[in-house]
Amino acid sequence: MDFKINERQSIIVYLYHLKNSKQLRRYGTIHYVSRRMKYVVLYIDRSAMSETLKKLKEIRFVKRVALSPRSNIKINFGDEVGTTYKLTEEDREKYRSNKE
Repeated sequence: MDFKINERQSIIVYLYHLKNSKQLRRYGTIHYVSRRMKYVVLYIDRSAMSETLKKLKEIRFVKRVALSPRSNIKINFGDEVGTTYKLTEEDREKYRSNKE
């Protein structure tokens, strides 16, 4: 028995009416529903992404389907902060005055 984590992709589905939002459960996991802007954030498996996108675009109550850019955003900033940040003269003076 081997446990395998499936890669998932988040999709933003814009709707005409929210009363049909529960029907989207058959396509993936509903993560968030915006009542004011009428969209649903849905998580689906990456392996079945193209098929699911086609099916979602054909549904009558769906206005538009967009891929979430979250997977392309870099989230590890630890290395870059330490190398590019340099103290200014003003910061050095504040640091010296706080130390004394």
